[in-house]
Amino acid sequence: MSIRKILTLPDPALREKSLPVKKITANVCKLLDDMAETMYDAPGVGLAAPQIGVLKRVIVVDVGEGLVELINPEIIAATGCEVDVEGCLSVPGLQGEVPRAAAVTVQGLDRHGKKIEIKATGLFARALQHETDHLDGIMFIDKVVRWLEPKQEEQ
Repeated sequence: MSIRKILTLPDPALREKSLPVKKITANVCKLLDDMAETMYDAPGVGLAAPQIGVLKRVIVVDVGEGLVELINPEIIAATGCEVDVEGCLSVPGLQGEVPRAAAVTVQGLDRHGKKIEIKATGLFARALQHETDHLDGIMFIDKVVRWLEPKQEEQ
C-alpha cells in the first residue's frame, strides 16, 4: 500500500467523468488499498479515485463504522433531504452547507466482484453521495447553499 497525492482544485482531473471498472484486477485491489491508506492519512471519511488522479468509478468510505469499498457504485434510491456541513480533501480550508438525500441505497461491487447493496442514513449517506458525485466530476462546492466562515487559523 502507499499514500497517494490528493489532487486539489483547480486540477482538471477533478472535473472529469470516471469510467466504469470492467474487470477487477490486482491493480484495482491495489488502488482500493492505496485509497484507504490515503484517506486515513489525510484524514478524511471518504475518497474517490479521481481525487488521486485515477478516472475509475471506485470509492472508499469510513465514517467510523469500518471501511466500505465500492466499485462502480450507483445510487439506486434516495429519500428525504437534509442540509449539513461538508468539506472536501480536494478543496482544503472550505466548508459549506450542502443539501443531500437523508437516506440512500447504493449498489456496487466489492473487491471480489460480488454485488453489494448498502442502505445508509446520516453521515454515511452523505459521504456516499459526496464520493459518488466525484465520479461524475461534481464537487460539493457545486451544491453549497451557504458557505461557512473559515476558522481563524485557516485564514
